[in-house]
Amino acid sequence: YGSAGGEDVFTKIKGMIGDMIAKLEKEAEEDATEKAYCDEEMAKTEAKQSELEDDISKLSAKIDKAAATSAKRKEQVKELQAQLATLAKEQAEMDSIRSEQHADYSKAKSDLELALSGVGKALDVLRDYYGGASALIQDGDFMQQPAKPEQHAAKTGAGQSIIGILEVCENDFSDNLAKEEMAESDAVSEYEKITQENKVAKVTKDQDVKYKTQEFKSLDKDISELSGDKDTLSTELGAVTEYYSKLRERCVAKPESYADRKARREAEINGLKEALQVLEQETAFVQRKHKGGLRGALNF
Repeated sequence: YGSAGGEDVFTKIKGMIGDMIAKLEKEAEEDATEKAYCDEEMAKTEAKQSELEDDISKLSAKIDKAAATSAKRKEQVKELQAQLATLAKEQAEMDSIRSEQHADYSKAKSDLELALSGVGKALDVLRDYYGGASALIQDGDFMQQPAKPEQHAAKTGAGQSIIGILEVCENDFSDNLAKEEMAESDAVSEYEKITQENKVAKVTKDQDVKYKTQEFKSLDKDISELSGDKDTLSTELGAVTEYYSKLRERCVAKPESYADRKARREAEINGLKEALQVLEQETAFVQRKHKGGLRGALNF
């Protein structure tokens, strides 16, 4: 202890301890900087990850809603087109039936009018024959017709019976013609009414098909665009997730936590400082003893 070499040893030890303390303090500063970086980066990455996941979730909800509406509109268009096909088929069948009914009416009318014409002519002839005048007026003078032979005398009673029968036939034909015309008129009215209703229904359904088709096509376009946006966000989320995984390996996946490292380092620094203080005290003590002499100090 009395030699200068002893002081050099203490000086060297103190220097080494000082260097170790400085190194530990530097490591502590770097570790604190690393922790601040990790905390900030992980917070930002987690926030970005949460934001992307929320955006993707919203896009998925929009896509699902648009897809459901599009599928519904397509089904509605399919049903409307089936209804239009049925309507067209029914109208065609009704047109065919109306055409047949009109043809039947035209024939019946023609036959009845022909029969009425024939009956009318026959009645005219018979009425003239059986109900004709028995005298002729010529030049203002009345002349008595010569009597017909008895075998050619008109059978007035039989003639009137025939006329009566023909008149009944005429009435029947007239009634039948009126009924045919009434039936035709009713059939035409019903046909025109239903045809008009079918036209209105067709226009309405055609417009419905048009608008619903436009809607599902627009929705399909939106779905395509939204799906593209979702793919972009999913790619970005994948990159962020990969970065976050690496960040966790750097900042979290360690056997010793920052708090443990900090406590350990502080204990080590405090221990070294305490040792340094002891050494400084011992050095001062030895130096004081050295001034009085080592031998005197040992023999007091």
